[in-house]
Parts: sequence; C-alpha cells; structure tokens
Amino acid sequence: MTAEGTQGENIPEMPAMPDFPEFDENYRAGFASFVGRPNAGKSTLTNALVGEKVAITSSKPQTTRHTIRGIVHRPQAQLVLVDTPGLHRPRTLLGSRLNDLVIETLSEVDVIGFCIPADEKIGPGDTFIAEQLAKVPRQRVVALVTKADTVSRDRLAEQLVAVDQLGLSAFAERSGEDPGFATIIPVSAQEGYQVETVADELIAMMPFSPPLYPSGELTDEPEAVMVAELVREAALEGVRDELPHSIAVVVDEMVPREGRSEDKPLLDVRVSIHVERDSQKAIIIGKRGARLKEIGSQARQGIVRLLGTPVYLDLHVKVSKDWQRDAKKLNRLGF
Repeated sequence: MTAEGTQGENIPEMPAMPDFPEFDENYRAGFASFVGRPNAGKSTLTNALVGEKVAITSSKPQTTRHTIRGIVHRPQAQLVLVDTPGLHRPRTLLGSRLNDLVIETLSEVDVIGFCIPADEKIGPGDTFIAEQLAKVPRQRVVALVTKADTVSRDRLAEQLVAVDQLGLSAFAERSGEDPGFATIIPVSAQEGYQVETVADELIAMMPFSPPLYPSGELTDEPEAVMVAELVREAALEGVRDELPHSIAVVVDEMVPREGRSEDKPLLDVRVSIHVERDSQKAIIIGKRGARLKEIGSQARQGIVRLLGTPVYLDLHVKVSKDWQRDAKKLNRLGF
C-alpha cells in the first residue's frame, strides 16, 4: 500500500515502552570473587556477608565444588559474591576442571578477594595462587586475612606484613599499576569482626549500575544444587581425610507427595551419594546404617529451612569407581 493510500485510515498507536525502574545514579552493583587455597574461609565469609547460608562449610579441604552466587544487599549497592573452589595444584581431572572454573570466573568479575588464613604461615600454595592472580589482567585484588580471631594481635600483625610482602612480590611486574594488593583487611567471619568493612571496601570498587538481582534474593543457585550441597556438607562431617574428595552428591528427584492436602504438603527428595570404592560406601552407611541416618537427619534440617516445606529425604549410596578421573562420569555428576 502506498503512503497516499493510508491517508484517513484509523491506524492504531504503538504501545508505549515500559518505564524501567529508576535508580540512584550513585548506586553500585557488581561481582566479587573469593579465592584462596582450600579451607581458607571463603565459604564462611560468603555466608557472613550475605547473612544467610548460601555456601556449605566444612573443616575438610576442597569443600566447595560449584561457584555459588551470594547476593549482598545494601541501600545504595548490591554486591554479588561468587564463591569458587579453592585454587590448587591439580592431581586429578576433577582438580584441573575446578581450577579452570576458578580462572574463568576471575576474568569476569569486578574485584577479587584473596583469602589467606591468619593462623597459618604463608606457604607455596598461597604463592602459587598469588602468581596466578597476577596474570589476570586489570583485576584489582584485595587481600582478606581470614580467621583473625584465632591468633594473637602480635601474630596477626606479623601475618599482615607477610601478606603485604607476598603482594609486592607477586604483582611486581604488573605494567602500569601499583604493585601489591589494593588493600589488606583482617576479618573474622565467625566473630563478625570487620565483615562490614570488607563489604564496604568491595562495594566501593563496584561500577555504577542498577541492581542486578531483585531485592531480597540471596542466591541464584538452583534449589536442587543447594539441596545436594547440604547433603554433601552433612556427609563430610567426621569422615577420614581422603574421603571428602571422593564424595559427589546428585539430586535424582524432588516431587510433591501425591494425595497430600495443600495445608499439609510433603516433598519427596531422592538423593544419590556417589563414592569411588566399596570401602567408602561402608563408611558413609556406617554400622547398621547409623552414619547414613545421621547424614539424613542433619541434611533434612537444612533442606527444610531452604525450601520452607516438610521433606521426606531418601538417601542412596552408590559406587562410581574412580569418578574423579573419568571424564564421562564427571559429566554425569555435573562437573
């Protein structure tokens, strides 16, 4: 139809574009990632900053295997924390994949928090991580000296000096930038010491941006992954040092129980705990199933809090021989 032919016809108006929510031009939002050798307190600090449990914790190394996004809300800012597996020299295919996941994450965040525990001397693992961080271009790195409540003031002061020297050495060859860490902050997530200071310093390094997640949202991790992590956390307690690396957990099914009324719901959650050997299966199950029952009881409490509904938790232990070194098994287990 020609332009002339449209004259006089009743052409509907285009709908107005929706208005985007207004935000203060000084509002800041962005991503920060915590790294450090295993058991450096990254997950505990993440939970303390968020104010809720979004990452599992354990005294066992290499507890974290997924990047968990915890969201910190402040009146003028939103800080999205990406908790990663600990960087380490890999000995298995799983270890290599976890390291790759960390490096990939670091290249995409706005600032990196390098967690170094106050109660352990700086060792080769810390030096290795610092050298890896120095290779990530344009990223500011904040040193967070965790577990500050576990040492004396004199020992903490010594550690702060040692951390400063580590930064100066590792970042000496960064071109066009000041050597060393952007700042060094002692912190205790357990005691709440300087947790807000950490939040303030990280937020100050975020770009000006509207909020990235809705108000009140604490994590974007799928519920099934969180459930699996709670079961694995319970399974890690009290086991031998070599066993944590061999435990993987998969949620097979989460379905409402049929025939239940709306005011008395029940969620059936079926979970598989994978280990690498029959002897490990026996450890998880325990004598007459006592250990597995204990795992289920502990995990169920956390799952009920997470999902806000009564849960029937059905646990099964399976042997997936040498899954850490088998690419196909790693894929099936979500790595």
